[in-house]
Amino acid sequence: MSSRIGPQRSTKTAAKLRLLPSTEEFADFRRQDTGREVYSQLPHIEGSTARKDAEYLGKRHREHLPRVTAYCTCDTFRVDLLFKFFQSRRSSHKTRPKQFDECIYSTYSYGSEETVDLLGDEIEPDRKSLNGGSTATHDTIHNDIFETGLDRNQPLFREVFCFSYGVVVLWGYTIEEEHRFLRELSRFEIEKLKMDDIEVEEFNYYVTNLYQPRIFNDFIALRDASNYMIRLSISHAIAQSVKISLFEELVNETIDATKDTPQMIAESGRIKLKREEIMMAVGQLFILRININLQGSVLDSPELMWTEPQLEPIYTAARSYLEINQRVALLNQRVEVIGDLLSMLKEQITHTHDESLEWIVVILMALLVLIAIFSILVDLRFFK
Repeated sequence: MSSRIGPQRSTKTAAKLRLLPSTEEFADFRRQDTGREVYSQLPHIEGSTARKDAEYLGKRHREHLPRVTAYCTCDTFRVDLLFKFFQSRRSSHKTRPKQFDECIYSTYSYGSEETVDLLGDEIEPDRKSLNGGSTATHDTIHNDIFETGLDRNQPLFREVFCFSYGVVVLWGYTIEEEHRFLRELSRFEIEKLKMDDIEVEEFNYYVTNLYQPRIFNDFIALRDASNYMIRLSISHAIAQSVKISLFEELVNETIDATKDTPQMIAESGRIKLKREEIMMAVGQLFILRININLQGSVLDSPELMWTEPQLEPIYTAARSYLEINQRVALLNQRVEVIGDLLSMLKEQITHTHDESLEWIVVILMALLVLIAIFSILVDLRFFK
């Protein structure tokens, strides 16, 4: 499956850390994220285990640790039909669907293992490399896992979180299983995206009791494997991030497609486009602004954070790691640029229309003058 992986956040390329509040810290974590905090909290973590983990977990471990992947495949889902679909799969896929406002949660099993052995020699190939890539040597992985202190048996949650705005977040599946589920999900999509337009966010997770839950370098460390509500909170932030990635790409494409228009006006004083082409450009820009500004559940905190306030600190921490506030602010600035361009095109249409009316008036006046001259000539000839 072809897809783009390019969210505009610095945490995609830089090793940064965001601590997730543990249950006992919920009451102390209610603070606004200013966007100014630098994710350099490693020196403040008590004990050496977390520091070692940050040092030893790297790119090669992504092939062995369970996956968390978000796909933005369409504009919206048919939520009612999708919920019925999960209900109908209780026996075949062990589903347990629940709906939380704009999100449908369910387990979804393909009949394979519920755990992955990070060190096992006899496990299947797709379990040794959950990401479908090449595997590191057993000795190397064994040494790294020993250094980090992680439990070699990691749970595969096999959970799906489907959001009404066209995003699905999958926990604990292989790439092949993810693509299989996306094919099953496609029948419920409205306004599907082209393959090249699908946006993806990829993470890995592991469960450990050695230190505080956190997100570091796109590795999600969890302490409580049984609480799916924590994963729901994190999934909300990830889903918003991948949807914003789609908006970022659309805005970039729109700006690139129209960046020559101001230069054209500066050089010639007019847009060398037909009225129909200008109106189409205006319509596309207007639709883009509507899609971005009316997606309140994407840009704002979900309703779940009001009904389940104990989840809000975890959601806020994940949202901060994904730099959603900063990206939304930048997105709004770019939308304002598009708005200025929209106003410019409207003015050009008005100017062109006024210019056409002026020429019509000039031509009509010229015709009146010609008719008057002709009448005078006829009268003079008649009197002669």
